[in-house]
Amino acid sequence: MTTALTRAAEPAVPLRTWIAVGGALLGAFMAVLNIQITNTALPYIEGGIGTGGVYGTWISTAYLIGEIIVVPLADFLSRAFSVRRYLLVNTALFLAFSVLCGHAHSLDEMILFRALQGFTGGVLIPVAFTIIFSMLPPSKHATGLAGFAITAVFAPAIGPTIGGWLNDHYGWAWVFYVNLFPGAVMLGALWYGLPKSRMQLSLLRRGDWRGIALMALGLAALQTVLDDGNVYDWFGSPFIVKLSLVAGIALGAFVVLEFLTPEPVVNFRLLGRRNFGLGTGANFLLGFALYAAAYLLPQYLAVTQGFNAEQAGEVMAWTGLPQLLVVPFVPLLMKRLDARLLAVAGFLIFGASCFMNLHFDTNVAAPQLFWPDVVRAVGTALVFTPLSAIAMVGIANAEAGAASGVFNMMRNLGGAVGTAAVETFLTRREQFHSFIINAHVSLVEPATRTRLAGLENDFMAHGFPSAMGALHQAAIAIGNTIHAQATIMGYADCFGLLGAVLVAAILPVMLLRKGTSAGAPAH
Repeated sequence: MTTALTRAAEPAVPLRTWIAVGGALLGAFMAVLNIQITNTALPYIEGGIGTGGVYGTWISTAYLIGEIIVVPLADFLSRAFSVRRYLLVNTALFLAFSVLCGHAHSLDEMILFRALQGFTGGVLIPVAFTIIFSMLPPSKHATGLAGFAITAVFAPAIGPTIGGWLNDHYGWAWVFYVNLFPGAVMLGALWYGLPKSRMQLSLLRRGDWRGIALMALGLAALQTVLDDGNVYDWFGSPFIVKLSLVAGIALGAFVVLEFLTPEPVVNFRLLGRRNFGLGTGANFLLGFALYAAAYLLPQYLAVTQGFNAEQAGEVMAWTGLPQLLVVPFVPLLMKRLDARLLAVAGFLIFGASCFMNLHFDTNVAAPQLFWPDVVRAVGTALVFTPLSAIAMVGIANAEAGAASGVFNMMRNLGGAVGTAAVETFLTRREQFHSFIINAHVSLVEPATRTRLAGLENDFMAHGFPSAMGALHQAAIAIGNTIHAQATIMGYADCFGLLGAVLVAAILPVMLLRKGTSAGAPAH
């Protein structure tokens, strides 16, 4: 009854407001898309700028560093410069740096432009989240969050598809130029829809600049460790050890300082509120699985099945496209069902899709991945909107910006941790399975001798001049088979790990208090 009266008292949302919200959501979609869109085209980008190996990974790392630094800063800077000015300027800069990335001729140029692209694009994610809660009435928050869910879970899923298709048909530079048309639409929508407001430049003088410096240093070091740790053999590398110490000291000092500062740049006290703290924890685990799965599947298809960028992208499309059918119905479900139950169902369905990949073998390619991809799409579409809504229960409109920065930063950080974890886990499980298989492949085993003899005869029949050379080649072939099988089993284990993480995410969701809209008390 109270909810119905509240909705009746709310004024109708003007079209201009919806245009502003739509423009902000389009920007968030572009920003998240650019995390994943370069993954399938990365070898071609490396070739285009004349680099590769461990150095090529910095093309992705640079963007992530810029983004993860600016996400928690966005609330402070948008209040200082006004949301309208801050968003318009950063959108224009994001488009400019996208063009410069497409024109880069060296690794140094690409790293610089990607970092600046991430720093300006990262603004678009938390500010869109804030606009939903500050410009829409509570009864429309679920609708706005459903739109934001498309940016948060659909963009990572569809990114490899778009990147692979653009790379194969138009060249790697169009992976960056693709931002221009939607960016122009976004600029027009924000220019028209966002209300003008005065700047508060006095906030800059009172800014928590020590905290900002410590946060930037710590997050940059941590993101580098997570993104490149596996490449440099983790703590076997002095470089990674030093960066880990820098990250630990800087972030530790930053957290302590934020609790002592009267006007902190990141309000960690919000995590002490039951729904926001537990919801943010579940969001971290969602990011862990979401980004790790988006990394694993294209890798599996490329490494074990020999798929090119476009072929892998076509398979990945089925982890995204069904979301467009499911997401619009989520706000309607939230009116009839407890948001906690919907979030739990989403985590369970997403987890089930990961467990469906435990049966990987040499015959599992695009057709066999169709149903796991569709199930995953349904799960991810179902979980994000109710989780975000229930986490924001009890957060006042004035606190929405600060909460948005923390909430979105933790999802991105979860994604970085998840990707690093599965990279390392995959390496370790490959080694484990290789050891187990090798223990059963012995020259005293009749099956091994039979297989070697058969391969030796095949090589002799195809032109090897000596039996010794043919036997050596047969041994290499068996070794390659063992490695390929161990690799496939390692990928299956990684999806099992993600399924376990998603099941674990159900616990904090079950501990949340009931609620449906931001600003309302939890009970």
